[in-house]
Amino acid sequence: MNCSAEKASRKWPDGAFRRGGAAMVTAAAALLCLLLSLGMQAGPAQAARGAPTFPWDDLFGTRPHRAHKAVRRSAVPLPKPRPADAPAAADAPAAAEPELPAAETQHPAAPAEAARPSEAAKPAEAAKPAEPPKPQLSACRQALTEEIAIAPSIPDIHGAGGCGGEDLVRLEAIVLPDKRRVAVKPAAILRCKMASAVADWVRTDIAPLAQRLGGGISNLDNFDSFECRGRNRVVGAQLSEHGRANALDVRAFGLANGKSISLTDPSVPRDLRETVLHSVCARFSTVLGPGSDWYHEDHIHLDLAERRSNYRICQWNVYDPLPQVAPLLPAERPEEAPPREVAAKSDASRPDATKADHGKADAPDAAQSDDAAAAPSGAPETKPQPTKKRRQSRRL
Repeated sequence: MNCSAEKASRKWPDGAFRRGGAAMVTAAAALLCLLLSLGMQAGPAQAARGAPTFPWDDLFGTRPHRAHKAVRRSAVPLPKPRPADAPAAADAPAAAEPELPAAETQHPAAPAEAARPSEAAKPAEAAKPAEPPKPQLSACRQALTEEIAIAPSIPDIHGAGGCGGEDLVRLEAIVLPDKRRVAVKPAAILRCKMASAVADWVRTDIAPLAQRLGGGISNLDNFDSFECRGRNRVVGAQLSEHGRANALDVRAFGLANGKSISLTDPSVPRDLRETVLHSVCARFSTVLGPGSDWYHEDHIHLDLAERRSNYRICQWNVYDPLPQVAPLLPAERPEEAPPREVAAKSDASRPDATKADHGKADAPDAAQSDDAAAAPSGAPETKPQPTKKRRQSRRL
């Protein structure tokens, strides 16, 4: 194997590359000399600027570091000083300068500064919590004005089991068309629709009826309104309409003359109670009174419960008054009454006829005893034959 240097290019593939590399080094040296000669021929202005830089100048870190130039700021021109012989600003005549409009004389930044609050007021406003947006009133709440009823709104109630409701009011009084007020004692917590229905009922039906009785209606006896409970206060029963603030129990209404008209009292005229019965059954979906169940014997239950097909319940029996004294015993016969007629005595009631009847009854007995004595002693005695009695079927 020949490993001489002369024939290395033949043996190894990189021999050609070595010969090409030497040629490239020669070309680079010639180019560098050319550039240096060009730099020496440049004029003094070119020399002042400095030699041209090349990317490979700082290859070995030989180029000195130049400090960055300071940023040049343009000088702001200042106004000329006021001459000494110039008149003072107060002594200057008004007509020396024409008046400019307010929009031109005002500084451009003045509106922006006036519009934005001061720096001292910003922390106070940031610390103040934002007010929550006011809820929009319902159509019922907008219609139930103070000309109809005194019923301020109260917050919504959300209790357990669906108890409570929304759009609630506290019905304190009902305002009649002649501006008189009918107080609700005590104030009733109801939904707005129920309060509106009660107010319309009193204004339209009860007020004219009470006007004929004694000076008009003055108050409404509220037996019960909102109460979170089951029906008839039974534990575990279905939620009552009272629990939804959708019912009102009315016991009576007072008149201006001081009298009280109870709606379940039998002593109240029947036609008056029947008039109220027809009125409430036409306005409310549920009416319960005496005769409906044991829980509504002393008051009238009214509500606006929604049912399928607009089904309504009206159960109220109008009872007649009881007599003052119950007829336990018959009345005594008056003294001036004519004497009662006595029937004539019959013959059977006479004593002689009774004795004769007894004598006739003894005669057959004596004849039978004589026949028994006349019978021979040796003849056998005949015993009476027993008779069969039919069983009578008894139906239990």
